[in-house]
Amino acid sequence: MDFEKLTELIIELEVDDIEAAVKEALEADGKDPFDIMNALTKGMDEVGRRYEEKEYYLTELVLAGETMKEAFKVLQPALAASDQSQDKIKIIIGTVKGDNHDIGKNILGSLLLSNGFEIYDLGMDVDENAIIDKVKETGANIVALSSLLTMTVEQIKVVHEALIAAGLRDSVKLIVGGAPLNMELAKKLGADLFADDAVSGVKIIKKAFGK
Repeated sequence: MDFEKLTELIIELEVDDIEAAVKEALEADGKDPFDIMNALTKGMDEVGRRYEEKEYYLTELVLAGETMKEAFKVLQPALAASDQSQDKIKIIIGTVKGDNHDIGKNILGSLLLSNGFEIYDLGMDVDENAIIDKVKETGANIVALSSLLTMTVEQIKVVHEALIAAGLRDSVKLIVGGAPLNMELAKKLGADLFADDAVSGVKIIKKAFGK
C-alpha cells in the first residue's frame, strides 16, 4: 500500500474503497498513522483546490467529506494511541438553534479533521447552553457556527453573549458561516471571523492559529 493510492482515493471520491485501503495501510509494517493522515490530507487539499477552481462543485465536496469521514473512523483509534495526537487545537462545530441544515458544517468538520484539528460536532439546532457546556468540558479554542436561515442568525449574538456571561469569550474565537451572513453582519453579531464556505473556513482558522 503506497500513500499515493490513499491520496488518490480521496481525490477520486472513492467512498466505498477508502475504509479497506486505510486498514491495509495500518496493517503494513512500520506505517505511522500520521503518515497515513498526511496522505489523506493531501487528497482533501486537492479536492479543496478543485472546488475553488470550479473543477469540483458542492456535490463532490460533500462526497469528499463522506470519504474522509469513513477513512477517519478506521484511523482515529491509531491516532489517539499516539502521543502526537495530544495538544491539538480544539474546535466545536454546530448549526445554530432553530436551523437544521448541516451540509456546510459536515464538510467543515471533515476538512478540519484532515488538517489535524480536534473536532467536537454538536450537530444541528444547537442552543447556547450546549455550546457553553462543551467549551467548559473541552477547553475548546474555537466555536464554529453555521446559520443558513436568516431568522436564525441572531442566535450567533445569543452564543456570543452567553460566552461573555460564562467568562469564556476572551479564550474562544467565534467563527461563523452561512448564506445570510457576511463579515459586517458577523462582526455586529459578535463573531471574530467569517467564512464564505467550508474551504475558506479552514484557511481562515489555520491562519488564525499560524498553521
